[in-house]
This record gives sequence, C-alpha cells and structure tokens, in this order.
Amino acid sequence: MHPSLIARVFPRFFVILVLLTSAFAGDSVDRGDARARTTPSLEPTYKVQAGVDGEIYPVFANYASLLRQNDRSFGVITVTISNHSDTTLRQRITAEVKGWSDQEIQFVELPAGKEKTYLFAPTFLPRLYQNHEIAAATAAVSITDMAGNPIYETTAPVHLRSSEDMYWGKDFKYASFIASWVTPHDARVEAVLARAKNYLPDHRLPGYEKWKSKDQQEQETYKEAQAIFTALKHMGLSYVKSSTTFGDHKEVSERIRMPRESLDQSSANCIDAAVTYASLFENLGMDATVVIVPGHAYTGVRVAQGSQKFLFIDVALTGRAAFEAAVASAEKGLAKYDSSFVKQILIQDAREVGIYPLP
Repeated sequence: MHPSLIARVFPRFFVILVLLTSAFAGDSVDRGDARARTTPSLEPTYKVQAGVDGEIYPVFANYASLLRQNDRSFGVITVTISNHSDTTLRQRITAEVKGWSDQEIQFVELPAGKEKTYLFAPTFLPRLYQNHEIAAATAAVSITDMAGNPIYETTAPVHLRSSEDMYWGKDFKYASFIASWVTPHDARVEAVLARAKNYLPDHRLPGYEKWKSKDQQEQETYKEAQAIFTALKHMGLSYVKSSTTFGDHKEVSERIRMPRESLDQSSANCIDAAVTYASLFENLGMDATVVIVPGHAYTGVRVAQGSQKFLFIDVALTGRAAFEAAVASAEKGLAKYDSSFVKQILIQDAREVGIYPLP
C-alpha cells in the first residue's frame, strides 16, 4: 500500500473550477460642475469549487453529508461570495451533482463588503456507493434572488471516484477516514464471528467483560483474536494486493476493498485485512485500531478496557502463518520505526468526530 491523523477541523482542500467576476458602471451627476461622469457600482462576485482537484471521493462526500451545515469544515461543492456592493445581499443557492445527488439549498444574507464561503454536501444517491470505477459527472450551482430571478449559474465537469478509493493526502493527512472502511454491522462480518466462536472452548466471543480483571481481559482478548484469525484462515482469506486505482492522485490514493468484498473474494492485502479485522473487533465492542507504517498496515485491539496496551497483528499473514507468528511479526515490524513514521488510527476516535462506515 502507499506510504502516510485527522484533525477535527482541517482546511478546505478544493481546487477552483469556476471563477466569475464582473463589475458594472452606473451614472452619477456631479452637481458642482454640472458635468455627468460614471463611477463604479461593484456587483457581487462568485467562486465555485468542487471535489479534490475536481475529483469527488465517496468517503468525503458521505462524511460531509452526515454533518449539519453549521458543523461542516469543508464541502463537496463550495461557493464563495464576495459582496462588493453597498447593500446586504439576500440570495438563494442550490448545488448538486446532476444524476448522482439530491439538491441542497442554502440562503445567503451577506452584509456589504463581506465575503463568505458556503459549504454544500448534498446527499448522494446509492449509485455513488455502488460505483467501482471513475465516472464523469457534472456539478451544478444556481443562484437566484429571493424572488426567484436568476443571478448566476454555472456547471463544471467532475470525476466521481470509485466507492473503494481512499485519498490519503500528503503524509497520510486524512488517514482517519480509513475508519469509513470499518463496517462492524455487515452481515459477512457477523458470519465470521459466528464461525470464530467455534474455535473457543466455551463457544463465545464476549469482547471485554467488566467483571474480569485487566489481566483476565487481556488473556481473553488474545484468545478471541486468535479465534478470529483461525476462522479467517479456514475461510481461505489470504494476501492479494489489488490496490490499483485511477485518477489524478495515484501517489496519495489507493483502492481498498470493503470487508464484505475481501470476505466474498477470500482476498485481502494488508490494508484490506486491517479494516476487516477492525470491523470484527468493533462488532464485539472492543477498541480497534489500524496502524500504518511506510509500505504496510497492521491491526490492533486494546487488550482490556482502560488499558494503554494493544495486541497488534500482522494481518497480511492471515492464511499463511500461525497466529503467534503474525503477532511476533507485528511487534518486530512496528519496532523498526520511529513514532513519527507510525500513524495509529483509533476507530473510536474517528467515530467521535463523525467518521462512520460507508454505506
């Protein structure tokens, strides 16, 4: 996988697609010398942005659409209005990706001399999350006055990335969005757990049990992780890379299989397997983590409630080595790197900032 956590609020990262500026002159009369002359009467200007370099990633679209307008820090489409006039601007903006999303409406009340960016995240139709290749689409913005008279309108071409495409950003800036691939409630995840319990003496997967001591919880966590590893091995899961994707961000993006796909195909590379294991642990109410180092990824699970210790697994060895070897490989692999080269994404932390599973 490609080398590189998320801040709760991060800067807008969209590239300008359309910029329209206009100014109109109006007549005025200088009564002092009785000569007519023109003075500029400045009109509002509009700037529209869409996607990441014109590419819309379903993972970001889903995240933004789940937030209330006032809680957004970025939008799938953004409209910046600069009010150069001397009166308050009152307008109505609509934004959509034609054929792929619903239409979002926002109302403008912008004082004279002010500028504001309006963040749009229209809800996308299911077809976006069923799309597995890059697709062409059109982002459309329309602005009217409060009476419905047209003021400004534009469209711009965009690329819709595959639902499996992850945009890491420079130095894995957006790594926390990997939690969108962690799907604990998927039926295939449930099916793995149903098999895994059969590899435990008492045929149960209780997750953490508060009445147990931390040492007892740690012992139980190890046994449950081993049972899950064994179940996946017997289901035939093993390593297949399959990370190629298309578009303009090949160095900072990649294809990641959803757990249901990995389980259906019995194939997973390191990051595919990492989100699959994290889904299984999260389903059990355990604190899962995905750990990224240059060129590789691991899964971890907190060994006991309140503990700072994690059990890490080199999940790329699923189906090819014993569980003990996968644990030892993760410990050895992580020990090679300074902390500055390790990105550890706690799934629970991502959930708390609104990063939920992709549809």
